Amino acid sequence: MKKKAVLLCGFLLGAVLGGCGVKTTPEIIMPEEPLVSSMTVAQPTASIDSESVNTAPLDSGAQDSSSTRGSSGENYTVYLITMDLTDSYWKSIDDGCLEAANELGNITYRWAGPDAHDDALQSACVDDAVANGADAILIAANSAEGINGSLQNAAASGCKIVYVDSAASYDCVTALSTDNIAAGKTAGQTMLQSLQAKGITSGTIAVFGVTADTASCVAREEGFRSAFAGTDFTLPDTIYMQDDVANVKNAVQNGLTQNYVGFFGSNEGTTVAIGETIQEAGTESTIVGFDTSDAVLSLVSEGIIYATMQQNPKVMGHDGLTIAVQALEGTYTDTNTKTDTGVTVITQDSL
Repeated sequence: MKKKAVLLCGFLLGAVLGGCGVKTTPEIIMPEEPLVSSMTVAQPTASIDSESVNTAPLDSGAQDSSSTRGSSGENYTVYLITMDLTDSYWKSIDDGCLEAANELGNITYRWAGPDAHDDALQSACVDDAVANGADAILIAANSAEGINGSLQNAAASGCKIVYVDSAASYDCVTALSTDNIAAGKTAGQTMLQSLQAKGITSGTIAVFGVTADTASCVAREEGFRSAFAGTDFTLPDTIYMQDDVANVKNAVQNGLTQNYVGFFGSNEGTTVAIGETIQEAGTESTIVGFDTSDAVLSLVSEGIIYATMQQNPKVMGHDGLTIAVQALEGTYTDTNTKTDTGVTVITQDSL
């Protein structure tokens, strides 16, 4: 049987990998329809008797992990392709993929991604994975439309496509991600409750995003703003980081001079930039953000950041890879299913 590969798109934190690209922050693109559970895990019919999955950089910049015995006897190549390789959020997806690969035991697993949020660079990663014999695609798409041509070619070659965290508009086996509007609203409600507890019932709150076309973060912004409808708070236009932390830090400093009462970061990069700026200024403000990297959690534990929304990227990677293999083996036959993997509010008290 011709070997193909499962493509999984995600981010790598702290790893200095070459590859199709590296340098940005996590984003989630949610389908318009409400998400429902799509996970049906088939238990392996044979015990795993293989060496542990080992990782080693490939010449192409992907990470390669191999194990050769599983329930079907077939060996499948699985690619995780992320928007970049630098964020801890994507590393968590990778961790979930590695865990599933070890459990299944019949996976050659590779992780790749571009070095910037760029459709052309990510498309090249997809094309490269297909050229290297991909069996299926698990991808955190950089945009809804920009990589569809490469995904179509991948599907034509026989690859299964699974979206993790961020979905393109092309057909897939399943998409696992956070309902970003709902998660953003939860973040807004969390900030509103904190402000009211301090006796603050009006004022200006800054909102920070990644780029204007990062659909995941834009959805979070929408949900966040909805929590303040009918209140006396003012939320100006979103300020976008554009892969430059200085954009956020300068805007936070400007906000402090204008006595802003709160700051919202829609992803890890913006959240950390806000927290570090407030910390460096030696002042206090109500900060709510997204994701749970060591840097974010450290700022939460110190009381600099009031709360952060914890997503479940490891579940996305683990269940996404599992479903991809089930689709290859013919035990998962649904298409275009969607799973909301949820969020948890993390505060200093909950650490």
